[in-house]
Amino acid sequence: MKAKTFLIAIILIITAGTYSASSQKSDFSGEWKLNREKTVLADNQLYLSEIKIFVKKDSLITTRTYEDGNGQVYPFDENLTLDGKECKIIIYDMPRTSKASKVNSDGSIIVESRTTFYGNNGEDNLNSTETWKIDREGPTLIISFKNNMSSGEVSGTNYYNKVK
Repeated sequence: MKAKTFLIAIILIITAGTYSASSQKSDFSGEWKLNREKTVLADNQLYLSEIKIFVKKDSLITTRTYEDGNGQVYPFDENLTLDGKECKIIIYDMPRTSKASKVNSDGSIIVESRTTFYGNNGEDNLNSTETWKIDREGPTLIISFKNNMSSGEVSGTNYYNKVK
């Protein structure tokens, strides 16, 4: 009888430990640098080369660093809430409206933004949807994106390694 009780207790402990490990929240916080070997970059376009993320309760605080093909960098800070409320900032004279929401089923974060800029043909908008996920094996931050402008749509996936 004692052996049976002991076996049941061990099974319960293992089951609880497995459940706890599988239900852990994704840890987005940290400094992430683009993995250029895994990521396919489009020619002559800005790309997100580094992102610093701090998640605290319902706040998402980031420093995004975009880079062009010449190595010129364009950093900016953005503070969002994870409840889907819109936040507005100005980036290099360009108004940006963004919102973020956490997807509970897989721990991913969805970031939607609209940035208004002035190009050769006048005013245009860059509408972007990003899905952030953590691959725990790496750890790797995976950002899948879809960008829409008047000139067309671009989509892809970027991979970021956590800086230790």
